[in-house]
Amino acid sequence: MKNLNKYILLLAVGALAFTSCSDFLDKEASNTLTESDVLDNWTNLIEHHNDTYNFLRHGADRINNSWLDAATDLAETSFGTGGTRTTFNIGNYYGDGGANELTNTWETRYRAIRKCNQTIITLETCNDTVMKTSDLTWNTYYSRKKNYIAEAKFLRAYFHWEMFLRYGPVPYVTKVLDPNGDLLSDYSTRPTLKVFMDSLVNDVKSSEPNLLTYDEIKASKASYAGRVSQPVAAAFYSRIMLYMASPRYARESGITWKEAADAAKTFIDKYGNDYSLEQSTTGGISAYNNAWLLTTYNDDNPEVIWFRNDVAIGWNGIRYDTPVGEGGEGGCCPSQNLIDMYDMADGSAPFMKYDVTGAPVYTNGKPAVNPSSGYADTAMWKRRDPRLTSTVLYNGATWNGRTINVVYGKDDNPVGNSNSTPTGYYLRKYIPETILSNNHSGTARRLWKIFGYDEILLNYAEALCESDFSGNYNTICSLLDQIRHRGGITGNVADRPDLTSQSTMRNFIHKERTIELAFEEHRWWDLRRWTDTEGLTATTDDDHVAGDALGRDIYGVTVGADGSVTRKIAQTRTWESRFLFYPIPEDEVWKIGGTFQNEGWK
Repeated sequence: MKNLNKYILLLAVGALAFTSCSDFLDKEASNTLTESDVLDNWTNLIEHHNDTYNFLRHGADRINNSWLDAATDLAETSFGTGGTRTTFNIGNYYGDGGANELTNTWETRYRAIRKCNQTIITLETCNDTVMKTSDLTWNTYYSRKKNYIAEAKFLRAYFHWEMFLRYGPVPYVTKVLDPNGDLLSDYSTRPTLKVFMDSLVNDVKSSEPNLLTYDEIKASKASYAGRVSQPVAAAFYSRIMLYMASPRYARESGITWKEAADAAKTFIDKYGNDYSLEQSTTGGISAYNNAWLLTTYNDDNPEVIWFRNDVAIGWNGIRYDTPVGEGGEGGCCPSQNLIDMYDMADGSAPFMKYDVTGAPVYTNGKPAVNPSSGYADTAMWKRRDPRLTSTVLYNGATWNGRTINVVYGKDDNPVGNSNSTPTGYYLRKYIPETILSNNHSGTARRLWKIFGYDEILLNYAEALCESDFSGNYNTICSLLDQIRHRGGITGNVADRPDLTSQSTMRNFIHKERTIELAFEEHRWWDLRRWTDTEGLTATTDDDHVAGDALGRDIYGVTVGADGSVTRKIAQTRTWESRFLFYPIPEDEVWKIGGTFQNEGWK
């Protein structure tokens, strides 16, 4: 692994910045410790393990000041140096601007896995000599030892999962690789998907009994905020099973939609009294906004199952993604493609037909309007699903006490500002408005949600639809209603005359998942798992899901001084089937015999 020798253990303890606000991560480490100082001392060893949490990623501006969803049909980065704009959007998967996502993932994930293995192997083989360096009783020591081993195994699985999504099955490493040795030389045979997943699932399932319980997390909110727990393992298992039952993986994994449904149902049955959709509305902020703005510990947010626990941020944490009229850089600008996915507030569909990507079907750049919905392009943001207002800043929206104005020459689209929105929209989701108070001097927490209860409900609805649509119809409608009603929609899914077949319900669920989880790094991976890779040149809908969504034009709007709204093409995109997997970094390929590269890449 490139440059891994720079990260041997004595540096790993001290060199990484501790960004979390939680007690269990707020530890100052010494950069003068030797490997023995760390591994043979209980306090240092646990701090070394806790530092592994710093490898969890935050999605905001992660790719050279751009979001992964700006590589999808949901958004476009406004400024020219944005990482997704200079790489993914033009098919440049070797570009430096996307390195944090495209190539660095290989090194950083394996570096994190190495730390996990150090913790596991040290605690499993120390013969309890480490206990003598602590002030713990034997019972407490053994309990915590099992817990830390379980956490490390779970995190090892999660980091391997991140590798898998990008590169496909990779060596599942369970030993401490020598940074000065041959690294992956013992893993020169690429595992099959099933072999890889067996290892990953084994780590997740075997870790679960010894992880913190929900009650333990709840009893020590701030101290344990962000820690891996038993519910986290169950949520991860639900996601794994959903993916493995999806068209892209099902043939090789052997996992059925029924098994995916059972995994989601198990979580709901076991933890449905502990987790729920956030319902609180405060100061005019919707419950949907509060689902990611409120913390799990001070605010008792019941929706977030696992998150990256960061300190409060200020203006510099959001300036790349705020309107230029606010003094920001524009940043991640939602597309008209996303806007068109939102239903009307009464639950009716504004357009006549939707495809398997969840998007309306376009003809000459426009979807056919459903006349019974009351939708019109001249008032396209009125009477829409309230989640639209919670997610997107559009012309006329109120923001920090002022009105967004994207008319050319006005505050949010001034003459000569190259960072002005190319789509006519700015991002609201994940941008805490309180930071803008007192001349941008405010601060706020911005949790990065990894697993949430809304995802579990969506997992269950999708798996039920695919396993037995007719038999599960009422339950599917009820699950979707929970999510839509929380968002502010008044109508019921069962009252929709256009959702009476499995295919239309499938497309609807794909749309709902996209809306609910927008800008949380789901769309990029969902589109891939919905694609049937056994038939990339075939004609069924599933064969082209990713290409249809990620290769389509990005639409936007131009707002005239008279208030008129005109659709436009904001950006063209490119897609090739090889983009389903990233290229493995070339120098890493040759280190393991030159046989690991993904199809279509050299």
